[in-house]
Formats: sequence, structure tokens, C-alpha cells
Amino acid sequence: MILYRSVGLPELQLIFENGLKAFPPRLPEQPFFYPVLNLEYARQIASDWNTTSEPFAGYVTKFEIGDDYANQFERRIVGGIQHEELWIPSERLAEFNRQIINPIRIVEAYFGKDFRGYIPKEFGLKGKDAVSQFVMIANSYTLGAMDVHIEFKVNKTAIFLNYPFWLSHDFTKDGIDEARYRETLEKIKKSWSISFPEIPLGFV
Repeated sequence: MILYRSVGLPELQLIFENGLKAFPPRLPEQPFFYPVLNLEYARQIASDWNTTSEPFAGYVTKFEIGDDYANQFERRIVGGIQHEELWIPSERLAEFNRQIINPIRIVEAYFGKDFRGYIPKEFGLKGKDAVSQFVMIANSYTLGAMDVHIEFKVNKTAIFLNYPFWLSHDFTKDGIDEARYRETLEKIKKSWSISFPEIPLGFV
């Protein structure tokens, strides 16, 4: 069974730190974990809800569970016919995570105008928002002013979380023309594939 879940930036960070293999535990006031059964519903949650409050980002994740296992859980329609969810009791989430067949993937992402991204606390990208990070990386590739390999190793979480935003943002007003923007994206992806070949960057 293919399932989708829309997550914000903090939850995606935890998923990444779990090796893209598990969703984080629910909070005490959250009795259920409820992925959804179609992309359109997940897209609606990510774009209409997640982008309207801090940190103004919605990521659509996709993953797979075996049919026999998934079918033991209740399905609920919460609105229109397309708003179908699978309800997993929170105390069974760890067990549910172990049933995920392939790594969790990002398939779409949406951002509000006040999105600042994941802001690192170390090395060259320290304290910079998502826009400033990309500009610094672009300039570093051009000028050779930063050891990009070390930056990726130290701040891989920032690169992974902010890359979907970089794919959609217009950097021309930040001094990055279209040609350099495309070139920088390609270099980032190449650097990432060298450093972390087992982890896909961007949408899958």
C-alpha cells in the first residue's frame, strides 16, 4: 500500500535523522498517526495548512507498507471522499515504522513567504537562512572560498531540508542569474551524491 504524509520542517528533520526509515513518536496529546491514501489530499494539507504557520513549510512524503499489515488498521474519511486516512494508534507507531518497505521519500514541497528554512549552528552556513545559504554556496563554487565538501559533511541536515526550497525559489533578486542558479543546483546535487550516495536529494 502506497501512503502519503504531509509534514512540517521539524518532523522532516526527525525523519532525516532516522535515516528516512521512521516517523517520530507522537506527542501525548496525539493518540493516532494518520497517513493519507492519496497524493491530492496530502498536497492539500502541505500547501494549504502547513505553509500558513511557523516554520511555513509543507513537505509531502511517500512510503510503502505491505497490504496485509496495513489493512488491519481503520480507514476514515474526514471530509470529502478523497480525504481518506489510515489511523494507527500512537502506541503502535514504532511497530508500524518497522513495516516501512523502502526509505521515506519527499515527492513535493510548498513554502510560505516567511519561510526561513533550517538554520545551522556550525561552520560556514552558521546562522544563515535558506536564501543566504544558497547564495553563499553559489559564491563559494565560483570563488573557491569555502571547502564545500566539509560544509556538506557538517551541515548535511541543512542541505537536505532546504534543497526542495532552493528548487522553487527565484534567486535573481539575490544576485544569482538563471545560468548560475542552474549550475549551482547541479553542483550541489553532485557534491551531495559524492558525500551521501545512499540518500537521494530533492524529489523522488
